[in-house]
Amino acid sequence: MSLQELEVVRSILRETDLALAGPVDAARANFEAMLAAAPLDEAIAFEETTVGGVPALRATPPGASEERVMLYLHGGAFVIGSAHGYRAFWSGLARDTGVTGIAVDYRLAPEHPFPAAVDDALAAYRALLDEGRRPGQIVVAGDSAGGGLAASLLVAARDAGLPMPAGALLLSPWADLRCDAPSYESKAAEDLSLTAEDLRASADRYLNGADPAEPLASPVEADLSGLPPLLITVGSCEILLDDAVRLAARAGHCGVRVTLDVWPQMPHVWQSFAFMLSEGAEASLDATQWLARRLEEEDR
Repeated sequence: MSLQELEVVRSILRETDLALAGPVDAARANFEAMLAAAPLDEAIAFEETTVGGVPALRATPPGASEERVMLYLHGGAFVIGSAHGYRAFWSGLARDTGVTGIAVDYRLAPEHPFPAAVDDALAAYRALLDEGRRPGQIVVAGDSAGGGLAASLLVAARDAGLPMPAGALLLSPWADLRCDAPSYESKAAEDLSLTAEDLRASADRYLNGADPAEPLASPVEADLSGLPPLLITVGSCEILLDDAVRLAARAGHCGVRVTLDVWPQMPHVWQSFAFMLSEGAEASLDATQWLARRLEEEDR
């Protein structure tokens, strides 16, 4: 572990106040500014598009398969974030997996509360199938709120009778919108990215009065049977640690093939710092190799 690299990342996180409990427009602008600092691979071609009627950004890395696709759902507590803002991160994952990447701009709260995000994710996944792709040519990935949304998408797709993708990568998933897991308190001093106050305010905006235990809002409460293999990653310094652990346990109880990977001393979605943090690069490589194996297994 490079303690010097990790301290630089921690310094960045200390200086970044997302203020999710404050005005939404300011939080969105602050988050986009933070995301813009990540270096972009200039060899990757980007194209604005729509998938299932949902605005999206397509990334085509050099030599990537056009048939194989990673559907990416960005983080941001269902209130902030965008496919464009996250493009350096998810396009890198697509490049290293060897696939085309598609990140959707699902509708955000409070303008579009639950279940708008789930509906948009499902529409995009359905459209990828309607384009003629076999489900084994698709992987789903997401971080934070997008990680929880990816799990909800799989449940919604199964319930709609759609075939499952080859697998799903859930990075530091926010999977329980009740926001009452023990790690919200036990990890509060270590987590430099998220606070209970911010997540609870965002959950209120997203749910708009809906029950936080609703399975498509909090997939830790969902019946996960029949879902494809999952890789769930989380850092030990996250208040969302218990969300990841509980989601993995739920998947296991439902008979899903699941891998839970907890990285010591890592912050929220540390893979997004792969360009400056050795553990971020290592964890990203692990994840993309897992996704590539899932696609290869489905092609046998």
